[in-house]
Amino acid sequence: MEGQVVGGMLRLFHSRLPRLRAGSLQDNPRDPVKEPERPQDHCLPAFAGGQHFFEYLLVVSLKKKSSGPDYEPTITYQFPKRENLLRGQQEEEERLLGAIPLFCFPDGNEWASLTEYPRETFSFVLTNVDGSRKIGYCRRLLPTGRGPRLPKVYCIISCIGCFGLFSKILDEVEKRDQISVAVIYPFMQGLREAAFPAPGKTVTLKSFIPDSGTEFISLTRPLDSHLEHVDFRSLLTCLSVEQILQIFASAVLERRIIFLAEGLSTLSQCIHAAAALLYPFSWAHTYIPVVPERLLDTVCCPTPFMVGVQMRFQQQVMESPMEEVLLVNLCEGTFLMSVGDEKEILPPKLQDDILDSLGQTTNEPWTSEQLNEHVSGPFVQFFVKTVGHYASYIKREANGQGHFQERAFYKALNSKAIRRFVKKFVKTQLFSLFIQEAEKSQTPSAGYFQRKILEYEEQKKHKKSREKTVK
Repeated sequence: MEGQVVGGMLRLFHSRLPRLRAGSLQDNPRDPVKEPERPQDHCLPAFAGGQHFFEYLLVVSLKKKSSGPDYEPTITYQFPKRENLLRGQQEEEERLLGAIPLFCFPDGNEWASLTEYPRETFSFVLTNVDGSRKIGYCRRLLPTGRGPRLPKVYCIISCIGCFGLFSKILDEVEKRDQISVAVIYPFMQGLREAAFPAPGKTVTLKSFIPDSGTEFISLTRPLDSHLEHVDFRSLLTCLSVEQILQIFASAVLERRIIFLAEGLSTLSQCIHAAAALLYPFSWAHTYIPVVPERLLDTVCCPTPFMVGVQMRFQQQVMESPMEEVLLVNLCEGTFLMSVGDEKEILPPKLQDDILDSLGQTTNEPWTSEQLNEHVSGPFVQFFVKTVGHYASYIKREANGQGHFQERAFYKALNSKAIRRFVKKFVKTQLFSLFIQEAEKSQTPSAGYFQRKILEYEEQKKHKKSREKTVK
């Protein structure tokens, strides 16, 4: 997969337009799409236990260009160093590693030495043309020392989506960086040799730190893994639930969405959270949590995208030729541009259901997992109520291959408002990729979405039973 990703990234930079999936920008989203194998329940990252935690740990530093005052981000440390690669493999690795510095310093090349700099944790996604992903988890900070100095970035490259877990790993890397870079190596070596835990399981690493002795570091995955790659706190802090609902509505119809914010952390967390609201569907178009300055013309693309842009580039974005875009200012909690119909996209009754559920609060402090479930749950229920009956409308041949009965599927809905929405939604690539995978699978997946469908069907049965008893 490594070679494919690098080859895809090379084409990506030649075109200056990163894409989430191959074939994602087709004219007809119901045409057959060759999508990557995705895990159970059609969610985005590969979450199977037993994988390695990461592929690379990199340090990206700013080096002054030979001419002019600008700096250029450069990889100054790499673990592990891969040796004895074939010529083609080596070229592919060089292309991948050549793409990463741009995303570690997306702010441009104009820097000055600093004495203080608030650390930032953010991520980016490098995507192959076949849809497979490598995620970069970054911690940007000032190196230890005195006097003015330039920030550097620790970047962990992994195929696994689990932002909370990798943030903890970056904490450990930063703690060791304050002692010596040499202390980081044995910790990362131990991490590389450990298998990524299954949901609900813990892996414990033993690590020696000079002057502190041996430490035991526990890394635990949440039992329910479908939200472990996201944290909704930033999105809720920046926007109202009504605005979040409008962003969701725009994303469901695969429109163009731009997020503006000062901090890389805020941009990264908010765009991942917005994409996670689409579960169990996968955003299948251009997806860049933090757009590097060099790729700002992405916002002129006429096809769907979901991107984050730093506030310093706001004027440049506003002056770009854009059509039907939702431009979200996360600093002010406002929409700078919109299509105007965002409040009318979703069925009114289901909109109210989401707002009522999100409005329910408790005096007890919530854990990150509890908050994620509180925010995600109403949106999952939205899809359960609108398209949760999909499996009943896949007609199968003798060989097990399924064929989705689209017309019968949406005509089965009693509500006219829901039917109008679903007739549009089935034409999106979000639904197309989902249903194509369901057509290939002879039995519904046993994942989170399917459990919620079964729970909803049971509730309807009980309700009918009570109504008959009353009569």
